[in-house]
Amino acid sequence: MRTRLLPLLIVLMAAVLLALGVPLAVSLASAQQQKVVVDRIDDTAYFAAIARPAADTTTGSRDDLRILSRELESYYEVYGIRAGVFLPNDTPLASGPTTWLLPDTGEERDAFKESLLSRRSHDPKQVWPWQRNRLVIASPVIRDGDVVAVVVTDSPTGQMRSRILHGWLIIGAGLTAAMLVAVGAALRLTGWVLRPVRVLDVTTHEIASGRIKSRVAVASGPPELRRLARSFNEMADNVEDVLEQQRAFVADASHQLRNPLAALLLRIELLAFELPEGNAEIASVQAEGKRLAQVLDDLLDLALAEHTEADLRLTDVGALTAERVAAWAPTADAKGVRLVGTCPPTTAWVDPVALSSALDAVIDNAVKFTPRDERVEVTVASNGRTATIEVADNGPGLTDEELARIGDRFWRSGRHQNIKGSGLGLSISRALLAPGGASIAYGRHEPHGLRVTVTVPRSGPTP
Repeated sequence: MRTRLLPLLIVLMAAVLLALGVPLAVSLASAQQQKVVVDRIDDTAYFAAIARPAADTTTGSRDDLRILSRELESYYEVYGIRAGVFLPNDTPLASGPTTWLLPDTGEERDAFKESLLSRRSHDPKQVWPWQRNRLVIASPVIRDGDVVAVVVTDSPTGQMRSRILHGWLIIGAGLTAAMLVAVGAALRLTGWVLRPVRVLDVTTHEIASGRIKSRVAVASGPPELRRLARSFNEMADNVEDVLEQQRAFVADASHQLRNPLAALLLRIELLAFELPEGNAEIASVQAEGKRLAQVLDDLLDLALAEHTEADLRLTDVGALTAERVAAWAPTADAKGVRLVGTCPPTTAWVDPVALSSALDAVIDNAVKFTPRDERVEVTVASNGRTATIEVADNGPGLTDEELARIGDRFWRSGRHQNIKGSGLGLSISRALLAPGGASIAYGRHEPHGLRVTVTVPRSGPTP
């Protein structure tokens, strides 16, 4: 979420800075040029004042013309700005340098023609740092209401463009600094706003993974998110209370029903002595009673498994699996099933008791559904980050629809209803593995059979 929110904030801040910086840069360039234009207007006004007597054909003297010529040449030598006084027929009266003449076209000619109309030429177009244009200013020399000459200045713009560029660099540096400050503020702001969201996401994942006691620490962030975190904690507390009540009810009910059921089975045994030996009805009642007792025992185990926290230890999963394979080997032999294990040394962080109980349920299920003279294979492997324990049998297997439901409580395939069991074994395995971060998955074992994969983490528990 931060990767989506942060670019949006940065784009908005960049747009704001550009909206401020571009007009500022344009204003700076305009101010620099206007300063030069005003200076040139003053210069042309000065030259117009000293050119007025020199342009008078009746009273003008050569001294006036020499003074004008000397001023123009000195002006060019000192400032490098071409300046000249031209008669209305564009004949140069005096100029600096002396070889400078008005071109037939261009800005100088346009400014000259405009000044012949008794008005100063318009301000030239804005010159940008990447342009090499020159500034041309022209002012009329007026005597008795008539234009007797025109003063034209043609200025280079190198220094002005340098000043504009220098000002732009300062503005750019300021905008860059402001952008960096804005990005830092955006990082802090998004971190402050989204930190409760990240904590909430992590806590939600932990609760979904079975760590029901995880809670959100309400420490920082906007008031709305802190209120959301408190509401989430209240919801998690209520859910935990409901689950605890459910577990307690299942455990209590299973425990309380065992004694009446045991007494009932005992009375059925006594009643069987009064009936003829081999009575089918009494045998059926005894079988159902024993099945009900097994279901109650499994329900109690499931309630305890869901309530127990994992005691994670660094364990040799290979040795533990080999031990369970050896424990179930006599049962498999009695059924005529070969139980083989490939269990190389592999360490992982697991609850040894929970993993042993889960493997017992999985191996028992595999042996139970594997026909005589077939085999059950138990394989331990590691891919670096996790360790896997695969139990593959050569039984009848399950369809795709049945694979989607396997592990549900009390669920059994309709084809296996005549096989002893309560439908809670794999549910108990999943409940035992979940608190330690382990998982259990089911798939096909070709050409036929079921493959159960238990995955356990090899990394240590997060503090």
